Amino acid sequence: MSRSIAVIVLAAGEGSRFRQVAGADKDKLLADCTGRDGAVRSVIEQVLVNLPASLDKRVLVTTQERPQAMRMAQAYGCEVVTIGTTGMGDSIAAGVATCLEADGWLIVLGDMPFILPSSIERVIAAIADDAVSVPVQDGEFGHPVGFGRSFGAGLLALSGDRGARPLFKQGRVIEVTVDDPGVLWDIDVPQALVFK
Repeated sequence: MSRSIAVIVLAAGEGSRFRQVAGADKDKLLADCTGRDGAVRSVIEQVLVNLPASLDKRVLVTTQERPQAMRMAQAYGCEVVTIGTTGMGDSIAAGVATCLEADGWLIVLGDMPFILPSSIERVIAAIADDAVSVPVQDGEFGHPVGFGRSFGAGLLALSGDRGARPLFKQGRVIEVTVDDPGVLWDIDVPQALVFK
């Protein structure tokens, strides 16, 4: 029996730390970075390229202020959901609301371009109805995070800036050990655009 796992890409955050360094008009999701495959793409495109082809239900949650990110997401087969806030909890809830029928949800951060596709596939494979699956690198929880079917109501109830970490207490946590520093590498400042 095949499962329907929906991917929710969070791309509504303001990126204020990045803007403080790069300039108020610089959007980190549109900044160029060289992916682990050697190709130069925008941060958001690197994230979308790394998603496994098997994930056909794709949702990008963003704000109206990101038309380029919206077009990019649509080119990669994403449904685009716009919200009026930049809170992570609001973004997750809005994304999950568009695909309540899914058997699980993979929450992907739009500013993490260096995650290996194999790590994403391993997290997806570990998703179970009553469990959260999370990649672990050097003892640290990373991203993306997979949530099984029983977490639907909890994900829908999220709001504001709080993410889904509190939901880890509501079921089993399946730790997926990976050899992939990309699961911990987000783009908060321009210097982070170069993966080492």
